[in-house]
Amino acid sequence: MRIEIWSDVVCPWCYIGKRRFDTALAAVAATRDVSSIEVVYRPYQLDPTAPAGASEPVSQAYAKKFGGPAKAAEIMANVTRVAAADGIEFHMDIALRANTLLAHRLLWFADQHVADVHATQRALKERLMQAYFTDGEDIGDPDVLLAAAVDVGLDREAAGAFLFSDAGIGEVMESLASAAANGITAVPTYVIDEQWAVPGAQDPDVFERVFNRLLDNAAADLSTPEAV
Repeated sequence: MRIEIWSDVVCPWCYIGKRRFDTALAAVAATRDVSSIEVVYRPYQLDPTAPAGASEPVSQAYAKKFGGPAKAAEIMANVTRVAAADGIEFHMDIALRANTLLAHRLLWFADQHVADVHATQRALKERLMQAYFTDGEDIGDPDVLLAAAVDVGLDREAAGAFLFSDAGIGEVMESLASAAANGITAVPTYVIDEQWAVPGAQDPDVFERVFNRLLDNAAADLSTPEAV
């Protein structure tokens, strides 16, 4: 069973959704075997037009997008309150909006080049979101990305050689196009076995029901005569 999570590392609801998803998966794992559930992160860019190699305070980016500084401050305060309730510390006042293509390429690299690929990719996703939302780091900066890669156990030299090459660009762009082709216009979106989708940062109990349903369906399939 594969759950593909389409999200961006600068999306506050993607971080909140990740924490709720992880909380729910851990709760189900306390009583059931969840090893058959494969979790993979897929790229989505909230602002693909953001200039590469440059960043700006997220307050400015929000003001331009949402109609002025007052509305931007309201939105940032709201997501900060919601994140805190889920155990995440946002510092939107120091967050820097940047182009996320390099970050998505590094996430793709993590899912290709280590033994426990999905676990490493999930750890890197968490680390990059922490860098952006909590630490105020520029996640468009290769040095910031490489430090995050090392933190989750990736080889700095190999990751650096990758980032400064053209590797993975085609694959990431293809995934970005796939999101649009499949009608994914907002994130986070959780696509299950390429058949059905759960949109938004759902509460943990919703995710728990999804996991239990997946596991129940898998168990039922295994008990059919065709599966024996």
